[in-house]
Amino acid sequence: MSDAFADRLLAWYDQHGRHDLPWHHDRNAYRVWVSEIMLQQTQVTTVIPYFEAFMERFPTVRDLAEAPEDDVLSHWSGLGYYARARNLHKAARQVVQEHGGQFPDDQETLETLTGIGRSTAAAIVAQAFNKRAAILDGNVKRVLARYHAIPGWPGKTSVLQQLWQHAEAHTPTERVRDYTQAIMDLGAMVCTRTRPACEDCPLQTDCLARQRDEVTLYPGSKPKKAKPEKTTWMLILEDAEGRILLERRPPSGIWGGLWSLPEIDPAHGVDELQEACDRNLGLSCAEPELISGFRHTFSHYHLHIRPARLTVTGDATVADSDRLRWFFRDEALTLGLPAPIRSLITEPEQTALL
Repeated sequence: MSDAFADRLLAWYDQHGRHDLPWHHDRNAYRVWVSEIMLQQTQVTTVIPYFEAFMERFPTVRDLAEAPEDDVLSHWSGLGYYARARNLHKAARQVVQEHGGQFPDDQETLETLTGIGRSTAAAIVAQAFNKRAAILDGNVKRVLARYHAIPGWPGKTSVLQQLWQHAEAHTPTERVRDYTQAIMDLGAMVCTRTRPACEDCPLQTDCLARQRDEVTLYPGSKPKKAKPEKTTWMLILEDAEGRILLERRPPSGIWGGLWSLPEIDPAHGVDELQEACDRNLGLSCAEPELISGFRHTFSHYHLHIRPARLTVTGDATVADSDRLRWFFRDEALTLGLPAPIRSLITEPEQTALL
């Protein structure tokens, strides 16, 4: 079965697969690795311009390892899931320090690098070194869950184990590089999450989900939980020179390590923002000007952002210069900024509410 599965998939790939993605050019472990990390939770069309800009700035693993974290985060800004960028930076330093700047070509060693799990390590082994290794990203999980009619959410250990068994069984010994790209392409282009094009699938005759007319039942959905709703004030504080005050967030957690706007407890009313700035930041400010608020969704909750612009009227000195710093707008935009914060900084002309 595995031979027929792989043969048909490869024949389809030769005619319909993606052969000209940016990371296919000058293919090496570094470029494959960066693409794989970027493609986690992110679609190919979104990744391509980020990948190209990233490679232009950090063409080798040594360039990435030696770069300041702010520079790395800046080139990641907008891709989200910023822990990926921090882990990428850490792993680059590991490759340089522990492996002389050369990526290991075996899966077990690759899995010791920060942020590289089983499937990513296998993708590097297969794509960069053309060695047999089974991958199991989101697209592959969907293909295999439907083909074998495996019930349940793939995040559940018992379901995941079954999927890995099938992934291992179907992975061929020849053309492994093409096969791994082929099964990812099939999931992305044909066996899609919604409205799969089963009539175009090279595996349709044996696909159990299609035979049972139950394609949409696989893979099983993650148990749903209502996302909490949170609210925060975000302050656009400007001094007499036109600089904006930014706060570096803690290294872990949401937007870890990025620069953001100072936040104030949402329990404060708008008439209390001046007092809060004085008490929390030691800054005297003019009356706030409210900016149109919006909701930003994270993986675990929704955040309602209430922006307010305040002009500092007195001394602009802040006590914590490591955590809080003034930046001119152009300078700020070179930093690692979350996408919503970048928008607030670049679009200060938003319609004021008061």
